[in-house]
Amino acid sequence: MENLIQLVNKIQRACTALGDHGEESALPTLWDALPSIAVVGGQSSGKSSVLESIVGKDFLPRGSGIVTRRPLVLQLHKIDEGREYAEFMHLPRKKFPDFAAVRQEIADETDRETGRSRGISSVPIHLSIYSPHVVNLTLVDLPGLTKVAVEGQPDSIVQDIENMVRAFIEKPNCIILAISPANQDLATSDAIKISREVDPKGERTFGVLTKIDLMDKGTDAVDILEGKAYKLNYPWIGVVNRSQADINKNVDMIAARRRENEYFASTPEYRHLTSRMGSVHLGKVLSKHLETVIKSRIPGLQSLISKTIIDLESELNRIGKPIAADTGGKLYVVMEICRTFDQIFKDHLDGIKPGGEKIYQVFDNQFPAALKRLQFDKHLSLDTVRKLITEADGYQPHLIAPEQGYRRLIESCLVSIRGPAEAAVDTVHGILKDLIQKSMNETVASSKLLMFELKQYPTLRVELGSAAVESLERMREESKKATVLLVDMESGYLTVEFFRKLPQDAEKGGNPTHSLFDRYNDAYLRRIATTVLSYVNMVCGGVRHTIPKSVVYCQVREAKRSLLDHFFAELGKKEGKQLASLLNEDPAIMQRRTNLSKRLELYRSAQSDIEAVAWDK
Repeated sequence: MENLIQLVNKIQRACTALGDHGEESALPTLWDALPSIAVVGGQSSGKSSVLESIVGKDFLPRGSGIVTRRPLVLQLHKIDEGREYAEFMHLPRKKFPDFAAVRQEIADETDRETGRSRGISSVPIHLSIYSPHVVNLTLVDLPGLTKVAVEGQPDSIVQDIENMVRAFIEKPNCIILAISPANQDLATSDAIKISREVDPKGERTFGVLTKIDLMDKGTDAVDILEGKAYKLNYPWIGVVNRSQADINKNVDMIAARRRENEYFASTPEYRHLTSRMGSVHLGKVLSKHLETVIKSRIPGLQSLISKTIIDLESELNRIGKPIAADTGGKLYVVMEICRTFDQIFKDHLDGIKPGGEKIYQVFDNQFPAALKRLQFDKHLSLDTVRKLITEADGYQPHLIAPEQGYRRLIESCLVSIRGPAEAAVDTVHGILKDLIQKSMNETVASSKLLMFELKQYPTLRVELGSAAVESLERMREESKKATVLLVDMESGYLTVEFFRKLPQDAEKGGNPTHSLFDRYNDAYLRRIATTVLSYVNMVCGGVRHTIPKSVVYCQVREAKRSLLDHFFAELGKKEGKQLASLLNEDPAIMQRRTNLSKRLELYRSAQSDIEAVAWDK
């Protein structure tokens, strides 16, 4: 059974070394699952004296105001023989046989973390004490609860200390050692008040009554110690600490324990309670209870550790191992990531992943709507038709039909199709750029059991994205040339059959016997405008199909075929250092991999240690 407390001590030290000391963490935490005993009390409640009585040594800093400003994880190890000594986790392999030096080191280490501003910190100090005169036990000494900040401390320190204490004791695996002075009303006890809030049924709380010998004459603490005044699940334990005069005289702890026992045995009110009073009894009770709680938690700990190991391994596999040092390994990783990105991009275009359907919406809705907004009928107003027809005739009026006028009217309308055609090219280009961004975010390349996320490598991400966008820019330019060429083709050669199918009569074509005024009357110009509008609408119906084909051929199809061709060509020319620069990992990812690896090592070690410990069935 004694091995259980030593096991928890070892795991707690490992947790602290990783920065996992019970605070909220994005990483799995083992500390919270480990049973611990937290010592809670107000200032001047005798908390420090209780701890020193259990240990049998003067080792805690003393003074006015808030002395304990960091949690102290005190691990007691019973040894068979030898000289007593202490060790700090932050000073490995250094033994402290002088406990006055221990007191000074606690004060110095507190200042190193908090500065000399008298502030507080939740980062614990780990202290192990090896002695033949202690029981195996682990206690967490928390800062004393206070109601007033002293000079040099922020006003918030009162609430900060309460928050820190609450954060420790509200955990279901925490055993609360509530220290209350007997010479004060129990209803005003800071320790009882906060313990009752987090443990209302008293299932995790041990009550310790100090300063019993300092109560007013005619009063006693029997009702409290017998559990009548305030009932807990466990019996109250009374202690008689050394007086300040004893401390000043350096009264021996062994003698102090003997006096304590004599006090209870010789005081009529407490004589019947002597067997369960005193600091020695308190240490034994806590040690036995901690062992029992640890034993009951072992199955749950094993389950938690096994599950967390699986989660950590999965997360490490997702992040991937560090990149191989050789050039070939680096090139392989870069190529795998690029090929994966390229395939994801194609999947978006082909409908395997969403996004490609937006391109069809351009051809089916946006481009036709843009053609309709050109409003050719307004462009073919009577004044415009008359102006262009007259200018096309020159100094001689046309004889039969104003062919040059028709051509100029048609060309002036068709040239405006360039705008919607180029807009379609630009819109598709924007969609393709968005798909590149989306594909980069989704790029996770796998190799056997390893996975590489593109976002791990900011430099590669930037260069890959730039190369892909540059390819799209080249494709956009080619697509614009092709689409504008299609529009210009329609202007350069008109469909003769359209005009041959029109009714040919002298009146519609113009009669040379009419006066110049009659030849340009409104009805005549309106018929010309109607004919031109019909032809332009016919052309729009055609380019509505040909321009999408051109855009798909020059942009979409080409992006699928050769988006990264130029990037791959340049990649083949890079040397080892250049490839390494591409794979400069995000420092946050590197740090997370390190943290996960250390934590995985902790859990595997804890799993092995727990399985190796034998405990009573």
